[in-house]
This record gives sequence, structure tokens and C-alpha cells, in this order.
Amino acid sequence: MRKNILFTLAAMLMFTRLSAGDDFCGIRNTAFQNGEKIDFTIYYSVIGLYVNAGNASFTTTLEKLNNKSVYHVVGDGSSNSNYDWIFKVRDKYETYFDTATLQPYKFLRDANEGGYKIYENVTFNQKANTAVTAKGVFKVPNCVQDVLSSIYYARNINFNNYKSGDKIPFNMFLDNEVYSLYIKYDGKEKIKTKYGKFNAIKFKPLLVKGTIFEGGENMTVWVSDDANHIPLRIESPIVVGTIKVDMMGYENLRYPLSSMISKR
Repeated sequence: MRKNILFTLAAMLMFTRLSAGDDFCGIRNTAFQNGEKIDFTIYYSVIGLYVNAGNASFTTTLEKLNNKSVYHVVGDGSSNSNYDWIFKVRDKYETYFDTATLQPYKFLRDANEGGYKIYENVTFNQKANTAVTAKGVFKVPNCVQDVLSSIYYARNINFNNYKSGDKIPFNMFLDNEVYSLYIKYDGKEKIKTKYGKFNAIKFKPLLVKGTIFEGGENMTVWVSDDANHIPLRIESPIVVGTIKVDMMGYENLRYPLSSMISKR
């Protein structure tokens, strides 16, 4: 089963062990706000020299869905036109989730990657613990997330409650399946990216094996060590070569990016 760029970005940015129904389900938003936008550049290397291979962005707006206040997050990802002949990517993900509980109500995916196309429309009923798709009604666990809502939920976790080596689990619904995943918290360190130098929180997420990325803990992720918890850098080997994803721009963060030590 093919996992595309935005799925990968999401899986890398997620959340010792908490069970459904306790504090894991009770997190409230203190990290982001209406109007936030974060831009990324995707670099690819096969012989040690990285080239600009694509871009992705995530935007957040405050809207109404079925008379409920929701955050609407849109993730767009695409390969650069110069590399479309090798592997063309045009992906768009959307999620609508509750402003208070951060639990998703609706998820849309329109993916075109290397000739593989898929459209997915999921409606979540958190009270009934179901996810409804074109393929049927699926039972899901408490506090299940979709690809994008997972990122924004995870940004509100208090990472100071964990020690290096802790594994933090979460459940994600995608492709009519529930994935039980986790990230391994690796502590804090300084990281120098294409944008600047930062104090950062470091993770190794457990990935589902796909056509591009290997399964296991081969990927490393750094997020800002401040109240925003925005992704700063992602590095991972792939089937052929290596990718590096750097945050290259942002708008309307809820707090100053106080983790930045210096800008390039």
C-alpha cells in the first residue's frame, strides 16, 4: 500500500503509555490558532548532495461544520515541475476537528503520486466510535485521529512529562484501517536547518512500511522547543537515497518562535 508525502509528514510529527479514556483524550489546544500557515521544502539526495524536490504547506482556519465550531486544516504537497517526469506528486489533505476536544469530524484525501490516485472521504462519529467511508462503517478506538488532526493534537502534548526513550502511542485511521503507532521521544538538542538554528525536541516515529519509506524507527523528527511545537526538520532514508524536510516559512503562530537561536 502506497503512503504519500503528506501521510509521511503526518506520521513523523505524532505523539509512558496512556490508554484511551484517560489524559490522552483530554488535551486542549494551547499551541496553534486561526490563520496559522507553515511551509516546508522537501530535499532529496542519492549521492550526498541534496536538491530541492518539492514543497508542502499546512494552513489552519476557524469554521463551522454542522453548526459546530471546528478547525479546518488543509495540507498541500507537490513535487517540483523539474522532477515530475521522475515522480509526480499532487496531494491535498483536509481535516475538520473540534476546537475543544481536537477530535476529528471529517477527513478528505485527494492524492496523486507517481500515477497512483486515491480519493478518501471519512466521517467520524466519536460518540459511537465509528468511521464511515465509501467502503462501509468501521469500528474505531476512543480518541482516534486522522492524518492531519494527529499532528495538531500532538502539538499540544506536554513533552516535559516524558523522559528520553519513552514511547508515546496513538491510533490513526487511514485507508479503512486503524494503525497503532507511536513516537519514541529522544530528548532535546540544538538543530541547524535551512531556515536557522533552533532548540528542538527530537523524535523517532514508528512508520508503516510503504513503497517509499521503510518501516521501523529509521526516521528522525525535530519540533520547536517552545509553546508552538512546530515541525522544524525531518530526515529519513528511503528505498533509494535520503530525504530531508525543512520548515522554511510560517505565518500567524500563536506564540513567538522563541526556540530560534539564529536565522540563516
